[in-house]
Amino acid sequence: MAFNSIDKVKDRYDVIVVGSGLGGLTCANRLATAGHTVLLLEHHTQLGGLATWFKRKGHIFDVSLHGFPHGMVKTCRKYWNRAIRDSIVQLKSIVFDNPQFSLTTTFSREDFTRILQEKFGIARSVVEDFFVTVGKMNFYDDQTMTTRELFDKFFPGRTDVHRLLMEPITYANGSTLDEPAITYGIVFSNFMNKGVFTFQGGTDRLIGMMADELEKNGVTICTRARVDRIVVENGKVRGVAVGDRVISAPSVVSNSGITNTVTNLAGREAFPVDFLGQFDRVKVNNSSCQVYFGVRPGESFRDVGDLLFTSTSKEFSSDEMLDMETKSRTFSVYYPRTRPDHPDYTVVASMNGNYDDWAGLGKEAYKKAKQAMIERCYVDLERYIPGIREKVDWVEAATPKTFNRYTLHTRGTSFGTKFEGLEISRSIFKAVPGLFHVGSVGIIMSGWLGAINYGVIVANDVDGFLRS
Repeated sequence: MAFNSIDKVKDRYDVIVVGSGLGGLTCANRLATAGHTVLLLEHHTQLGGLATWFKRKGHIFDVSLHGFPHGMVKTCRKYWNRAIRDSIVQLKSIVFDNPQFSLTTTFSREDFTRILQEKFGIARSVVEDFFVTVGKMNFYDDQTMTTRELFDKFFPGRTDVHRLLMEPITYANGSTLDEPAITYGIVFSNFMNKGVFTFQGGTDRLIGMMADELEKNGVTICTRARVDRIVVENGKVRGVAVGDRVISAPSVVSNSGITNTVTNLAGREAFPVDFLGQFDRVKVNNSSCQVYFGVRPGESFRDVGDLLFTSTSKEFSSDEMLDMETKSRTFSVYYPRTRPDHPDYTVVASMNGNYDDWAGLGKEAYKKAKQAMIERCYVDLERYIPGIREKVDWVEAATPKTFNRYTLHTRGTSFGTKFEGLEISRSIFKAVPGLFHVGSVGIIMSGWLGAINYGVIVANDVDGFLRS
């Protein structure tokens, strides 16, 4: 994908979008179709934010394309185009394997209801009541009940059931049992509908199709264009500074992390004291580690499932999942059917991670820790794909430091902020007129579906502001 150079763009736009994650891309697209002139600036060489990919030795590795809810079908058709929607396909084999249970599911409400009755012995009435309860949860509900209390209410003492219901969501957004139940319920009920889906052709094809749509709708796109500062004068947004250039705009949408937006891009001096007091209570979510395995051309392996939630830990623990030597990881398995135009066998191992654990290591210790992580993933993967070591011709690891380097997210967070970040994100334009934020905040507005839908919400806010 070839885009504009920063020195070739105009001096003024209606809207400047800083960052090209799925929220930023969607926001830019909606504003362009509403008739506004839009400039999209991305510091990296390619678009997508965490919805990205990279190439090594003929392999294409997706960084975050591991599964999203059925809601993406409607969202992509309504806010992008039919071709993108039609490329969404179901992952039909989701595997759970741990000391408490082993099973394969389609991850649909119907199949989970059957499994909870037949394998875990839970009465159907209890299961249905649970699904109805979480299905009704929304942002305005009581936030005092924790997910742990929710589980104890319906499945007291059943740590195996808690694990089944919670482990995939923790992998997906870093949430814990002690956070507000609504942050679990809203995300879980989105997934627990018709199963888990992915994008056929991979992230590279999706982002390419989105870029084509953006350019068709008149969005000016620049990569290698790192915004140094969001310009705020007399309490209002005036544009952005990129190197030696200041590009003017009455509105700026930051698709950088909310903490990065306030602290580094706009600067704390741009905000009222009461806003900063609320902002200082925002906690950044954890990050991730990944190990990428590419299989030598001509080699293959049998179908072992699409997503494998694996652990040798006795019980579920969000703290254990964050440990550098965690025994819990997800394997996302890619078969030739994933990218029909580029058939290949690859596996991505994903683990939750703490930035400080890795950032504090010296150069040699960091290198050894990455190699040890790769070895642990090999050992686990051998249980499902025997002989995988001999078939792999490329292996590479990413840590929270890697995520920080490529996304610029505070502490390398791959899940944005905890719940309190959502209110800051939603109210930032009230503190500084013309400044808006879109991105992963509050767990609810995270993941592919949350990011795209949030892009639509913020685009409506910006449109209203510009027309006023």
